[in-house]
Order: sequence, then structure tokens, then C-alpha cells
Amino acid sequence: MVLFFMVDTSGSMSGDKIGSVNDAIRETVPDLQDLSDSNPDAAIKVAVLQFDTDARWLYPQPIDSADFRWNDLQVGGLTSFGYALEKLNEKLSKSQFLQEAAGSFAPVIILLSDGGPTDNYREDLEKIKKNNWFKHAIKIAIAIGNDADKNVLTEFTGNSEAVIEVHNRSALKAIIKFVSVTSSQVNSKSSGVEDASKQDKVIGQVKDYVDTQNIEDTDLDEFN
Repeated sequence: MVLFFMVDTSGSMSGDKIGSVNDAIRETVPDLQDLSDSNPDAAIKVAVLQFDTDARWLYPQPIDSADFRWNDLQVGGLTSFGYALEKLNEKLSKSQFLQEAAGSFAPVIILLSDGGPTDNYREDLEKIKKNNWFKHAIKIAIAIGNDADKNVLTEFTGNSEAVIEVHNRSALKAIIKFVSVTSSQVNSKSSGVEDASKQDKVIGQVKDYVDTQNIEDTDLDEFN
């Protein structure tokens, strides 16, 4: 199973935002490795797509969680979300990132952004929505700060409940770790349920976590 991180690295993500993202994913990788080692159903691999004016993969192929090393992302430029969707769509294929001979689980895709697209993303969004891997993926979006375009993030996930707001460094780090591990845990287990209900299960667990941890506290936004 491949866990995709799509990370907005535009200029507005500078400072605590990108610092928290870098710290959180680096700290999450060992948990993904433990989960993969203990999972008889699936090995977990990690792929990272960063996007600003350009969009590029951190590694040319998904990396086994045991071998994955996080390289801190740098920020600058605009928010070419449409170009990022184009890049993602190219790799959601048996001939690209989902080519394991023994078969692959539908992926988990976690999108992190603090703003809105600066390009015309709608054509690329409509194209990727026709991709069967994308249709069945667990998709969660993390809206960083008050300026994140939650409407666009909802278009991406297909469900407004799959969009989680965070407004401070500690909440951002906590939710990245929880969403990454929980989504991977749910999605990499063999079961008779449809992928859609796996997504609902993840959303339910994330909502419970958000409620207990007071993640969506918009009164104090350290990021704005």
C-alpha cells in the first residue's frame, strides 16, 4: 500500500508551517515502519509530491517505510495545484507507482495546504477523478490556518468531513501523525468491505480524535 503525501510548498508555507510538516512526517515514518513490519497483509510504502510553482516527487519511486528517509522540504513560489494533480494522476497507475506484481491496495492520499490554487486546476481535478485508483483511495486534506481554501480541499477529498482544520504547530504535528498512521492502518488490512467504507471509518476515527484533542480551535490561529 502506498501512502502519498501531497505537500503545498508555496511561499506562504514558510516558517512554522513547513517546519511542523517536516518534523511531523519525519517523526511519523518510524510508526509507519512498525505498522508495516507487523502487518501480514501489506507492506507500506511512502511517496511525497511537493508543489509550488513547480511540482516534483521527493523520490522517483515509492520507498519502503523501512528505508524511507525524510528530506526537509523548502518553500517558495506559487501554488500550482493543477500541475500537482497532473503529476499525481500520472503515477496512479499499474505501470507507475502501483505496479507490485502481487497486487496493490488502493492508496492513501494526504493533502496539506494553507491557501488556494494559483493555476486553473479544475480540468486536472476532473481528469484525476476518473482515475479508478483515485476514486477508491482514502483521501484526507489538512487545511493549515484560516487562509486554506476548504472548498477546494473538499473538491479533492469528495467529502467535507475529510477536511481537517489546524491552527497551531502542535495541532498540525499531531494531526499529520494521527491521520497518516490511522489511514495506513485501516487501508492496509484485508477485509470484505468496500473502499468507501474504509474512508468513512478513517473519517470517523479522525473526527473522534479531533474532538478529544480540540484540534479545530479557530479562536487562536498561530499561523496567521
